[in-house]
Amino acid sequence: MDMDGTGATAQTAPAGVFYDGTSNRRRQVQLRVADRLEIVEDGAVLASWPYDGMRRADGHGRLRLRNETAPMLARLEVEDPAAVRAVLARCRALDAGERRQTGRIVGWSLAAVCSILVMAIYGIPYAADRLAPLVPYAVEARLGEAVDGQIRAILGGETCETPAGRAALDKLIGTLAVAGGATDAMREALRGAVLASDMPNAIALPGGRIYLFAGLLDKAEAPDEIAGVVAHEIGHAQHRDAMRRLIQTGGTTFVLGLLLGDVTGGGAVIVAARSLLDASYSRDTERRADDYAVAAMTALGRSPVGMGELLVRVTGDGRRRTILDSHPMSAERLDRMKGAAGAVAGPPILTDAEWRALKDICEKAGG
Repeated sequence: MDMDGTGATAQTAPAGVFYDGTSNRRRQVQLRVADRLEIVEDGAVLASWPYDGMRRADGHGRLRLRNETAPMLARLEVEDPAAVRAVLARCRALDAGERRQTGRIVGWSLAAVCSILVMAIYGIPYAADRLAPLVPYAVEARLGEAVDGQIRAILGGETCETPAGRAALDKLIGTLAVAGGATDAMREALRGAVLASDMPNAIALPGGRIYLFAGLLDKAEAPDEIAGVVAHEIGHAQHRDAMRRLIQTGGTTFVLGLLLGDVTGGGAVIVAARSLLDASYSRDTERRADDYAVAAMTALGRSPVGMGELLVRVTGDGRRRTILDSHPMSAERLDRMKGAAGAVAGPPILTDAEWRALKDICEKAGG
């Protein structure tokens, strides 16, 4: 470098490569460091960049610059070490754009996280409450069939079947569905089964399929105890709580699957099955199912208290995986059942023989 007649420092040898942003031509240029950085080719000034508008661009290890006053794609690659030092000494805001960009990225990322949280807390539950009643029973039933296989795979349990036990369970479900005021469509859709699992649990799948687990039957001491639990699960089915739960836990992917008709794909089924096994319904949801059970039992002249006593008894052995994992029996709920209970004036829902058949449904013939 030397001083020219204007008092500015002049760079006479090629100091870098310039792309003017309007063509893909690669120009070997000299740099003239004056009150502005002049980019020169064969003595002609191609561009004059103010220092305060210069910003660092991706240079892959070299100093690569852009300028806010230049075309968007214009780039200057400074190769000469002396020119690099001269530019760095005069450009105090080379990284300002990067900091602003980082700030924008962080800001948009935080906004995205907040949007996801708001959607998860408010949007998806809101959508679930409104979408669940609109899902056709045929679609819900198809999803229930797919979930059924996945739940059996997770639990490793088989369905218990004896003719007398099956007849007793069908009678129990049919009687409670009519007494509780289930719709004609729901009574048509309801199907019951007993899973050979020692987990004391009961669940309602989408589409009206209700599972009792053998572990819960073993704990039950009277037909009314199981009847109350079955009525509670029919209440969940009647209110389509399983469908609502799946939409909530599956989120937007599951909603899109519903809209596109792909509700039995592998991902949707796994989400559905695990969400039902691990479900923890809200107080309002449990209260509605309780109300159904209370209405059904009292309509038959039977007490709903047996269900509450069974669920409390189940927790007495300290086991972690119980029906109370998904149906927490609070003192308030039990008190409501006791308050609603009247005199036991109706005939037993199941005869002694039918009750024994249901209790023994998982026993192998001749075993």
